[in-house]
Amino acid sequence: MVSGKPPNDGTWSLPNAEDLLALEGDEFKAAFGEALEDALNLDTWRPGEDLAEMYQRLEQEVAEAVGQEAHLRERIRAELFPYVFRRPNRPANAGYYRAQPAMLERIQRGLLFNGAVEACDGTCQIHDALPMTLTQIGVSLVSYQGDQGTWLQRLYRRDLRVSGFDPIAEAIALLERREKRDGINAEHTRDTLSELTRRGIMAYAERAILMQKSQALWRMGHGNPIPYELLTGGGLVIDGDMPLLRHSLSLWRDLLINHRKWVFVSSAPADRVVLTLGDALYPLEFALVDTPVQMMRDIVDGHLPRGLQREARQFVDEVGEQIVVGIYRASPAAPPYVFYAHRDHAAEAALIVMADSLLQEHRGFPMLIDLADTICRVTFGPETFKAAIQLAYAEVGEPFRYLGERETRR
Repeated sequence: MVSGKPPNDGTWSLPNAEDLLALEGDEFKAAFGEALEDALNLDTWRPGEDLAEMYQRLEQEVAEAVGQEAHLRERIRAELFPYVFRRPNRPANAGYYRAQPAMLERIQRGLLFNGAVEACDGTCQIHDALPMTLTQIGVSLVSYQGDQGTWLQRLYRRDLRVSGFDPIAEAIALLERREKRDGINAEHTRDTLSELTRRGIMAYAERAILMQKSQALWRMGHGNPIPYELLTGGGLVIDGDMPLLRHSLSLWRDLLINHRKWVFVSSAPADRVVLTLGDALYPLEFALVDTPVQMMRDIVDGHLPRGLQREARQFVDEVGEQIVVGIYRASPAAPPYVFYAHRDHAAEAALIVMADSLLQEHRGFPMLIDLADTICRVTFGPETFKAAIQLAYAEVGEPFRYLGERETRR
């Protein structure tokens, strides 16, 4: 099935003080080629019309950076690969392998084009206004034999739902709730219900649809199978419990451990070490590198309430070792991409995502995931969402009062 040499993971969180102070002045200059004071000095800035000179600088920097990476690739293969694939706590099947074109073609014909692989992806739209915040989450499931279904959830959040008993107390409660929230249409740093929970609900829905709605032999997802926003329960604690985390633990056991024939591909992984290894891969090569156990332990120990850590830690120890982190490169023009698979089917998973990625060699990313994303954007995209919002406000006689500045800008 594969040939090669036998063995001889992005989380979202606020930076802490140590992170903010970690970069010394000389490190800044070494990384950017100039001191921070020079970057802040407006006398060193170029006029906006001087684009030709700026493009020459851009071209020079890109050429030097790409040339440096190319120079390092062979050294990484010769010196770093043996260390990575022999280190302690590596997966049993760690190593790098080369896929055969004939095998990838058989996978395209026998699995992908026959509908034996289904992919799921989601999208989220938000209307954030003073009287109400509306979150719309849409998820689609697709195969190459057609659309397998779309699902929609809308969450209506109002800071106060009037009961009519004590209007003064309700008004005070309203102000207290709004004090804890961020600005309208702002990045959410205090209000976990708006950001982390929303992302967690969408991530849960994608994985639940793969498990409960898909009938395919292989299930393909987008991102990390156990993402930060789910492993932290969306940051939402209700009566001392984290219901989103509890539901996720049950779902993960069904999909990741019992089903096993699944693969997730990440668009933007945070682990630059794995990406560096991937950049040294030749086209049609993949590597099985690590398990996510330590990353999962760090999240559980650092972000969960003490009363919930024990159960979550047991889950990590049970499931984490069965997940393999890999990376592949589909074509010479494409970057490497990180994937996750069950250890018993990691090589098969790598071949499936590589065969699918070859259908668009310029991207080298699975086309099934792109197809699911396209259906989501067409069905649940911002234009239809905004039109429905604007119509609803117009129907109650307030067509512009609660729309954001960007929404009315022309």
